[in-house]
Order: sequence, then structure tokens, then C-alpha cells
Amino acid sequence: MTQTTVPVIFDLDGTLVDPAGGITGGISAALREMDLPVPEQAVLNAMVGPKLSDALLHLANVPAELVDETISRYRRHYRETGIGQSKLYPGIFDLLEFFAETGRAVAVATQKPQGIARIVLEHHGIADFFVSIRGSADDESLAANSAPGKIGIVGAALADLHSQPAVMVGDRHQDVAGAMANGLDCIGVRWGFAPDGELEEAGAVAVVGTALELRTKIEELDAVRAAALSEVQNDGSL
Repeated sequence: MTQTTVPVIFDLDGTLVDPAGGITGGISAALREMDLPVPEQAVLNAMVGPKLSDALLHLANVPAELVDETISRYRRHYRETGIGQSKLYPGIFDLLEFFAETGRAVAVATQKPQGIARIVLEHHGIADFFVSIRGSADDESLAANSAPGKIGIVGAALADLHSQPAVMVGDRHQDVAGAMANGLDCIGVRWGFAPDGELEEAGAVAVVGTALELRTKIEELDAVRAAALSEVQNDGSL
């Protein structure tokens, strides 16, 4: 990896992998089993990205005493059918393969439990591309879930990369916030779950519509970094 090659930290759901209803369908099934109201589709879509316990509490209005059982039922549905429904977004495999061939380090930072995140990446044959796979605690119960959230997860991935700066790529405002709190730029992707304008309002440095556009934007950041390093070296030689 050259000095000017910027490492990339990817979000998972909505960025690398299209859940294709596996998440929202699993949440709906779990809520029905618990005899709880199922929110409208827009609310279910908004639940993709945040920590699941928070989404159940604050978006689906699940009573706190029922959150743990709802999560357990959701995870059963997700493991049995949800992972199989998911698919890589167009161009993602080729992009990761290109980064591997050109020596660019990549990592994953997701609020999905870390063990399940690895299973999803392995299912799609891309786990080996990543230097680091960081996620939330595998124990998602409210009592045990004191994990630091997206900011801490991004920070852990960044530490694994041993590199500053890197760039974050994600589809929700939580990704932008997690990046900014760690001193990173975030590139947003339009193919995920953010409502129109969310990523721009959150402070993404760019929002792209295809994997090719994403590669181009990352390479532009390489060029900016190379120019900055060259300027520093030239100043130091005076």
C-alpha cells in the first residue's frame, strides 16, 4: 500500500449488502409473533442502520421489557431466511476485488452484531477482502448492550487499519456521524436506506450513485492526499 492510498471503512447493510427485505421482513415477523403493531414500510426501512434495540424502542415503540425477546425472534428469522435473501449491491464485488489487487486496505464498521456481520460477509464471499470486521456486541440484550455505538465501532476499525486518515462509506447519517467523530470524511451512497437529503445534511463530503462513482471519488481523495504530502515535503526541504 502506498503512502497516498486512503484506506476505506465500509458500512454493511445498505452499503455493501442489500438486505432485500431480509431485515425488514424479519422485524415484521418478530413483531407479529409478539402481537405488537408492525410499522409502515417507511418506518421499517428507517430501522435498517441504527442499533436494533434503539430502533425497536424508538421507531417501532416496542416496550422495553419486550425488546430482548423481539430481538431473539428477529435473529431467528434473519438466520433462517434473511441472510439468504440478501445480495451484494451492483459493482461491489468488483470494487473490493480491485482494491485488493491495488493494495488498498478495507474494513467494515457496522452496528450489526460482529459475529453475524462476519457470517453475512462470508455468505457473499467477501469476508477475506477485509483487514478488519467490527460490529456491535453479539449479546444484544438491553442489559448487556453498553457498546459505544457507531462512533466506537468506526474507531475500532480505524485502529485496526493503523492509518490516519481513512474514509468512511455509508448510507445513513449514523455513518457520517461516526466518521466525523473519528476525524474522517464520509462518502454517502444513494443506493441504501437514507431518505433524500439525509446524507448531505449530515455532512457527507460527497454522495455517489454507483460503485464506479465511489471508486472515482476515493481515487480523488488519494490525489488530494498525495498533493498535501508533496506540499509538506517541499516545505520541509526549504
